[in-house]
Amino acid sequence: MERSYTGTPPAIRLPQGAVDTQMHLYMEGYPAAPGSIGLPPAPLPVWEDYRKVMDWLGISRFIITQGNAHLGDNANLLACLDQTRDHARGVAVIDGTEDATELSRLDDGGVIGARIMDLPGGAVGLPALKAVDARTRDMGWMMAVQFDGSDILDHEARLGAIGSRWVLDHHGKFFRGATPDGPEMAAVKRLIDRGNVWYKIAGCYESSLSGGPDYADVAAMTRVIAAHAPDRIVWGTNWPHNLAKTAADYPDDAQLLDATLGWLPEEGRQRALVDNAEALFGGRLPPR
Repeated sequence: MERSYTGTPPAIRLPQGAVDTQMHLYMEGYPAAPGSIGLPPAPLPVWEDYRKVMDWLGISRFIITQGNAHLGDNANLLACLDQTRDHARGVAVIDGTEDATELSRLDDGGVIGARIMDLPGGAVGLPALKAVDARTRDMGWMMAVQFDGSDILDHEARLGAIGSRWVLDHHGKFFRGATPDGPEMAAVKRLIDRGNVWYKIAGCYESSLSGGPDYADVAAMTRVIAAHAPDRIVWGTNWPHNLAKTAADYPDDAQLLDATLGWLPEEGRQRALVDNAEALFGGRLPPR
């Protein structure tokens, strides 16, 4: 697998302190968990590679999200955080059965959030939502919640009951489609209006039905949310684009940045890249 870690800089310049709220990182010596989807294609995307991407794009800080390859074993995540603590914090996988000792261990290791992924390959799905929410509230963490957004009306009541700060991952992943004025986006607005919900721009290529380079369907929905709640948009690279299995499938990160941040008004980018991220993660990010 050939990945690009540098190239022509993006046209959009990131502000000082910009946060990549969605990426994955790996270390040698941490094999995939049995029954998982497996590690990304070799060579393994490691910290030295992502440092180049940070310099290329202008990223200052980042969130390492526990990858599906390791399911509920957070050892790789903690090892990566130990390498990157001046720049990074983490979103781990828990299922709500952890005791205070384990949660403190994760917290001390740089974890400030928990991941729900109710899609094939995910370690912990929506059935654990209430139990995980109880733990994240106790710890002052946030939650990253991912599922097929086409079913959001079926889940709205349980999502509305979340007490933690949480982010709707990957533009809601409306795999069967949604429209800016449709019922699914109306539900997203209602959830955001509850006051503890953010909307993440990351990995648009995973669910866009119209496709690149402009991803018009995801762009239209994002613009609606950006107009409705400019203080609730965050952004991430989704590096190292784990669904890409060949070099031909691998996106140019600078072009992807320009496309996705171009959906926001220029005055909204400071909020999305710095202020909103700091609010979502409860002020627990590394200093700017």
